[in-house]
Order: sequence, then C-alpha cells, then structure tokens
Amino acid sequence: MYKQLASAALFAAGVNAHGHLVSPEPRPLGSAMEAACGTQVYDMMSSDENGNIQTMAQTGASQSDYNATACHLWQCRGYQFGDATSSTIHSYSAGQTLDFTVDIAAPHTGVANVSVINLAENAVIGDPLISFTNYASTATGVAANNTAFSVTLPDSLPDVCSTSGGCALQWWWDARSIDQTYMSCADFVWTGASSSSSSSSSSASSAVASSAAASSTVAASSSSAATVAASSAVASSTSSCSKKRAARRAALAARKN
Repeated sequence: MYKQLASAALFAAGVNAHGHLVSPEPRPLGSAMEAACGTQVYDMMSSDENGNIQTMAQTGASQSDYNATACHLWQCRGYQFGDATSSTIHSYSAGQTLDFTVDIAAPHTGVANVSVINLAENAVIGDPLISFTNYASTATGVAANNTAFSVTLPDSLPDVCSTSGGCALQWWWDARSIDQTYMSCADFVWTGASSSSSSSSSSASSAVASSAAASSTVAASSSSAATVAASSAVASSTSSCSKKRAARRAALAARKN
C-alpha cells in the first residue's frame, strides 16, 4: 500500500514535467520500455511525455518490475531501441544540416546540448553539435532558438554508427535550477559521404575525364599535324628528285644529238 501511495505521489509530481524532442522524430514509447522500466514508469510517460528522469527513477525504484540496468534512464530517458520503427530510424550523411524542434512545456533555467552518442558504450562521440549555457530561462523566458534550431553533422563518424541501433542523436536538458533532467533520442544510420560530396566528386571526375579527353584530342591533332607535315616534306622531296632526274635526261639527250 505504501508503495502504491508513494508511486501515486511521484506520478502526480511527474505530470508537471517539462520538455521533449518533437523533430527529428524521436524514439517512441513502447512495450520494450514497459518491460525494462516497469508499468508505473511506462504509465507515467504515457500520460505525459515531458517527464523528468529523477521522478522516473524514484517511481521505478519503488516497483518490483523496474530494472534499472535494462531501463537505462540516463541514456534516452528509458526509451528502448526495441520500440523504434522504420519512420524513427533516420538516414543521415556527412555534413548534413538537421532542423530540431523541441517542446518546452514549462521553463526551468539550465543547460542543454545535442550530441551524437554511441549507444552500446553510452558515450558521447566527439563534441556536442550544439550547446546552450542558458536554456529555458525563467528569468528571461524561453529564447526562440531553444525550441527551434539547426545542427550540422560531422564529416565522419565511427563505423558503429553505420549499423542500426549503433548511434543516436541525444537532446539533453539539465534544468539545474530544480535538479531535473530531460532527454530524448533520435535513432539514425550513418550513410557516410553526403550527396553534395558525391556530386562534387563526380564533377571532379568529369573534369579530370574532360581534361584527359582534351589532352588526347590535342595530342591527336598534333600527331595529325606532324603526319601532314611529314607527308608534305616527302611530297616536296619527291618532286625535287623528279625535277633533277628530268634535267639529267634532257642533258643526255642533248649530248646524243
């Protein structure tokens, strides 16, 4: 009975929670999350997807079906890759610019960032793609770029990101003024070089090929010119020899006469 009352109180606190990622389409809530995090935590997030991790952890800790290790709240707020769908596993390439939309239901001053994370190692890859040192401020209000912003993907990522379930984009907001943390993950598969890079490479290859063709044409033209010149020289030489032979024949004929 105590556990049920405690969970109800924490659930009530949880529904006042405050933010989540809208776009790119994030990893959804599903049965895999319920199996790992327990029914109470699952119901909490089903009721309000803006829940904070601290309240989720407190709720789960009082439940027998909560598995802290499997739930892994501090990676993607307990949402599991097993619940991902074809529409939530995105395909991204080098240097691609992505537009983010975040719903902040209630502001609480803190810091935030978006990073690429290695899911198996639960580690950030490289530097954050964007960082905010004054996020969702209660003093100045939520800035426009707190809820709508863009990030540019790096030129390269580890091979693990080329595998589905290997990497994700993690939106992370730590509302330090109230000691609450929010996060969402957008799963993706890394396809490597961008289409613009491929286009540039193709253009470069075409340019090289055109240059080579031009060189071949020039070489062929030069060769043809040399052949014509050589033919002219032979013709001139032959004509000169014929004239000399004709002159000799005329001189012999004159002596006979």
